[in-house]
Amino acid sequence: MDSLFKKTSFECSELITKRYSTSFSLGIRMFEKKFRAPIYGIYGFTRFADEIVDSFHNSNKRELLTRFKNDTRLAIDEGVSLNPVLQSFQDVVNTYRIEWDLIESFLHSMEMDIEKTFYEKESSYKKYIYGSAEVVGLMCLKVFTYDSPEKYEVLKADASALGAAFQKINFLRDIKADYDERGRVYFPNVDYLNFTEEEKLEIENDIEKDFNDGLRGIRNLPSGAKFGVYVAYIYYVNLFNKIKSAPISEVKSKRIRVKNRWKIYLLAKSMVKSRLNLI
Repeated sequence: MDSLFKKTSFECSELITKRYSTSFSLGIRMFEKKFRAPIYGIYGFTRFADEIVDSFHNSNKRELLTRFKNDTRLAIDEGVSLNPVLQSFQDVVNTYRIEWDLIESFLHSMEMDIEKTFYEKESSYKKYIYGSAEVVGLMCLKVFTYDSPEKYEVLKADASALGAAFQKINFLRDIKADYDERGRVYFPNVDYLNFTEEEKLEIENDIEKDFNDGLRGIRNLPSGAKFGVYVAYIYYVNLFNKIKSAPISEVKSKRIRVKNRWKIYLLAKSMVKSRLNLI
């Protein structure tokens, strides 16, 4: 395959990552160079699938997502696509032997976003979290542990926990937009209009456990990936702390953020910790 076509396709996924997520793009830049393009490839794919169900309100979302799924499968099977996002993603999938089951679980959660607005059962909520977030962490872990598949098995549970923590924080951060713009509430049996401090605390305790497990996994990642994932973790921990300290009224009235200048400070602080082997 033409190397320029391959390079250009990965650059498209990199651009998507940088436009949509400053936190993840900064974290990816901290990876050893060999890990950067594959993770951009994974993020670009997941971002565009998510965009279908979140943004294309004047289109047939189910039809678009089905077409995207079929095009993804075809790109993986044939090892090529003229869609640069699918081209870079299939390259990652085929190079790092990412199982179709992980991809299918992710796309199924995207389908759930089309049809579901409330999660009455804990089981369906966990299924959505697994597909929308945990498998993304597992895809990345496939890249990080390519040279040591046995390490993938050891770190699977912790990688899943970290992905779940990130997603649950996103749900809390975006709870207003999800309800106002899409009619969604992800947390099981939570009534947005009557969301209580007790329910918020219960969710936060659940996230704390996921974070603890996720940090354990980060500390056991290969050296070329550890610092980048740790940076993303630190950003999310700080966002989480801001959400924890905010009352329900604030969480429901605005999107809580970590300012970019504070992210730079956190990055510098994390670099010091890394150099002192304190991660």
